[in-house]
Amino acid sequence: MSSQTPHISSPSRVPAGASPTGDGIVVGAGPVQVDAFIDFLCPFCKQFEGKSGPLLDELVADKAISLVYHPMGFLDDLSTTRYSSRASAASGCASDGGHFMEYLYALFANQPPEGGPGLSDDELIELGRAVGLTDSSFAECVRQGVYLDWSAYVTATAIQRGVGGTPTVAVQGVAVPANPATILAAVRAALAGVGG
Repeated sequence: MSSQTPHISSPSRVPAGASPTGDGIVVGAGPVQVDAFIDFLCPFCKQFEGKSGPLLDELVADKAISLVYHPMGFLDDLSTTRYSSRASAASGCASDGGHFMEYLYALFANQPPEGGPGLSDDELIELGRAVGLTDSSFAECVRQGVYLDWSAYVTATAIQRGVGGTPTVAVQGVAVPANPATILAAVRAALAGVGG
C-alpha cells in the first residue's frame, strides 16, 4: 500500500452476512476463502455463474470453502440508471432478508442488456418477491437505496485490491482463472495446505 492510496469511506451500514471487512457477502463456513468479484450487468459474470456456480455451491455445501461474493458497481457507465450499483445494493437488501444466493441467481437469470436502463426498482423488488423476499422491508431497502454507499465501498475496495474486471476469482487471496477446473484445483491445493 502506498501513501497515494485514496481513502475509501466506509459505508453507513453493511448487509447481514457481510465479511469482516464489510466488502462482500459470505456464503458458507469452510476453511478456504474463495472471493468472487462480480457485476450483475456483466454478461461474463452470468456465464461464470452458470459454469462455476454449481461447483461453488457444492464446495460450500461440503464445508470446504467460505465463498465471498463482492457485487460491484463496475459497469455503471454501461446503463442509463447506474444499474450495476442499484442491483448490487439490492443484493445487500436480499442478504438482510436471508435470500442472497437465490436473489443472485434471479438477477443473473433476468440480466438486462448492457447500454439500456437495466431493471427498474419495481422489477428488482418483484425479483425479490419471486425468491421469497416478501417482507415490505426488502422493498423499502431497495427503494431507499440503503446499500448504494455499500456498493460503492465494495467497488472501491476491489479496485484497490487490483481487481480490473469482472468476474475475478481469488482462492486464499491468489487470483485464479474464473473457471471450475482451476478453482477446484486451487481449492484442493489450499485444503491440502490447511490439513483438510
